[in-house]
Amino acid sequence: QINFVACQLFALLAAFWFRIYLGPNHASSAVRHAFATLFGIYFAVFCFGWYSIHLFILVMMNYGIMNMASIPNIHRYSFVVAMGYLTLCHISRIYIFHYGILTTDFSGPLMIITQKITTLACQLHDGIGRQAEELTAEQNRLAVKTKPSLLEYLSYLLNFMSIIAGPCSNYKDYVAFIEGRHVHMKLLEVNWKQKGYDRLPDPSPTGAVMYKLCITLVSLILFLTLTKNFPMAYIIDNEFLDKTPFLSRLAYLYVVTQAAKPKYYFAWTLADAVNNAAGYGFSGVDERGTFHWDLLSNLNIWNIETATSFKMYIENWNIQTAAWLKRVCYDRAPWYPTALTFVLSALWHGVYPGYYFTFLTGILITLAARAIRNNCRRYFLSSVPLKTAYDVLTWAVTQLAVCYTVAPFVMLAVEPTIKFYK
Repeated sequence: QINFVACQLFALLAAFWFRIYLGPNHASSAVRHAFATLFGIYFAVFCFGWYSIHLFILVMMNYGIMNMASIPNIHRYSFVVAMGYLTLCHISRIYIFHYGILTTDFSGPLMIITQKITTLACQLHDGIGRQAEELTAEQNRLAVKTKPSLLEYLSYLLNFMSIIAGPCSNYKDYVAFIEGRHVHMKLLEVNWKQKGYDRLPDPSPTGAVMYKLCITLVSLILFLTLTKNFPMAYIIDNEFLDKTPFLSRLAYLYVVTQAAKPKYYFAWTLADAVNNAAGYGFSGVDERGTFHWDLLSNLNIWNIETATSFKMYIENWNIQTAAWLKRVCYDRAPWYPTALTFVLSALWHGVYPGYYFTFLTGILITLAARAIRNNCRRYFLSSVPLKTAYDVLTWAVTQLAVCYTVAPFVMLAVEPTIKFYK
C-alpha cells in the first residue's frame, strides 16, 4: 500500500512534468510514447518486484496474437488468453496466499491490462474485420483501422499514468492524447465564434486536478478513521448478532458498507488526477462553457450516494470497468447479455467465492429492480409529493440492496457470507 501511494504521487509529479516539458509542442509522439512506457515499467517493477513479470508476459503474448491471429478471430483469441492468464494468476494467489490482503498483489495492474488488451482487440476487429453498417455508432467511433506499432502498443498498455490503478481507456483516445489531438478534437465540437472567441481556447487541467486531490485527501482521512473503526467483519460477530435488533443490524450494514468505500474513492480519484495532470481526460465543454476533465473518471460520488436505482448505482461506480464490460461483453453477447456481463465481471475480479455471491446476486437484483421500475414507477408520477416519496423509498431500497449485494465481495470467503445471509 505504501508503494502504491508512493508510485501514484510520483506519477502525479511526473505527469505535470510530462505535460509541461514533453507536451506535443515540445516532443515527438515517439518520445512521448517511449517516456510513458519506460516510466510505467519502472513503476510496475518498483511496486511488485519480480511479480511484475506477469504483466510483461501477458502483454507480449497478446502482441503476438494481435500480429498472427486472423482478424475475424483476433478478439476471441485475445479475450481467451488474457482472461485465462488473469484467472490462472488469481487461482495461484488463492492457493499460495489463501484469503486476505497480499503484499505482492499484482492482480490490480494485471486486471487493467486485461481490460486494455480485450478493448483494443475488439476495436481492431471492428475497424478491420467488420463493415461500418454492422457497427453501432459508438463502435464505429472507436474502431481501430490499423494495427499499432510495438511502441504504441506498449505505451497504451504500460504507460505510467494508468499501469498501477488504471483506468482503462480507449486506444484511439490515448493515441490522440499522445499525438496532441485529444483536447483539440473535443474543442472542435463547439462553435467558438458564436461564443465570441477568435481562436480555440486552451483549457488547463490544473483546477480539475486540485479538486480531485481534495477529494483524494478527504477519502484518505475517511479511510484512516471510518474504515478502521467500522470493519465489515463485525456484522457477523456472534455477540453483535445475538444482541442487536434486526433493523439496527440493517442500519449498521449500511454504515460499514459506507466505511468500505473511501479506499476506492481514494485510489480511483487519484488515478484520475494523474491522467488529468498529464493532459489526458478532457471530455468537452458544457452549455455554460465549463471545461470538463471527466473522460476517464471512474466514479461519480454524488450520483452513487443519491442513487434511486440499482442501475444508476452501477453506472456511477467503477465507470470505466462498466464501460469495458458493455463494449466487450454486453454489446456482443449472443444471448442473456445481463447475466453474461455479471459473470464476466465476477471472473475478472477473481476466484474468491464472495465475488460470485455478489455478482450472481447482482443479476437478480438488476432484473427485479428493472421489473419493479417498469411496472410501478408510472403510478408515482402524477404529483410532486408522490414522486418525492417514490424517490425516497427507492433510494433507501437501492442502498440496502447494494449493501446486501456487496457484503460478500468484501468478506471474500464462503463461511462468513453464509453467516451474513442467515
